[in-house]
Order: sequence, then structure tokens, then C-alpha cells
Amino acid sequence: MAAEPARTQLRVGRLVKAHGLKGALKLELYTDDPDGRFVPGAVFTLQVPESSPWHGKTVTVREFRWMNSHPVVFFDDIEDREGADTIVRAILWVDQDVTDTAVEEDAWFDHQLVGLDVIRDGARIGRIIRVDHLPSQDLLIVAPTDGEGEILVPFVAAIVPEVDPAAGHVVVTPPPGLFEELPTVDDGEMEETPED
Repeated sequence: MAAEPARTQLRVGRLVKAHGLKGALKLELYTDDPDGRFVPGAVFTLQVPESSPWHGKTVTVREFRWMNSHPVVFFDDIEDREGADTIVRAILWVDQDVTDTAVEEDAWFDHQLVGLDVIRDGARIGRIIRVDHLPSQDLLIVAPTDGEGEILVPFVAAIVPEVDPAAGHVVVTPPPGLFEELPTVDDGEMEETPED
């Protein structure tokens, strides 16, 4: 009997707020292919607090559409605004075969990122030790090579322009102060701006 393929979960969206009276929910998308992900019948695992009535449950897409350029989703068993309000702020995850090569461009699983070297200006400055998924964005948690502690790197293209799991690294172009202390400026040295 063939072994089951290894599976992981991919975060694809967050339910922002109820929309209208028929159970629709506005989505914040974390996928480059929403029309392919949110097809009728697609099932998502929910990340919600343990106190939520949705804890440990899944939802099934009934309909996905664009309203005024905003993505909106309808789920089975959520028929009205009151029901939609109970699931707002949930993060949606989907099972994904880790050997699936048809992964979206610019989308990586956590296990593909953890352990990668962090390169800045051609030099190794740290290693990714985990990925934190926040509602606003993902953070790469980096252990610096020259010290203790952790550096939280926003996982956005402006700061992490290159991700190359095959080569074993990511390239970062961080703003000043993210990886080093900025020199303090003495108040007396501040330039005065002429008044109008």
C-alpha cells in the first residue's frame, strides 16, 4: 500500500466582516488565485479562538464573487448576517500536499522557509527559525548570526525581495534599524527648520 502523501496547511484568507443580510463575508486574501481556491465545495479549516463556536470546525464554500472589487464568500450553513458575524476574523487554511509542485508563485509553506539562511548585501546575517502568521502580515522570525534573541522581519516583497528555497536562502533589504541599532542623535545636533 502506498504511503499517504505528506500534507501541510496553507493560509489563504481572513474573514474581515459580514456583508449584506444573506450571510456573505468580505475576505482579505492571502492567495494569488482566489477564483481557483474559493470554488463551490472547497473546504477550509478555521483558525479561531477556542471560545468560538467555530473552534475545531470547517466551512464549505457555497459561492464566491467580487462585489465592487472586494472578494466576498458565502459558506454552507451561514444563511444570514447574524450567522456571518459569529465567524468574522477567522483565518482560513486549506490542506495542501507538500509534494504538489503547482504551488502559487510567491507562496511558500512554513517548512520551506524555516532553516533558510538570511542574506544581506551578500553576507549571511541569520537563519529563519519560524514563521508567525498575523492578521496583517506574516513575519519571518530570524536568529541573527552575531547575537542572541530574535529579529521580526515583515515578510513583504519590499524587505524580502528574493526567496530561494532551492539555494537555501532568502535575500533581505531591510530598512535601517531592523538588524542593527541606529546611532542616537543628540537633541542639540538636530537641524532647525526655518519658520515661514
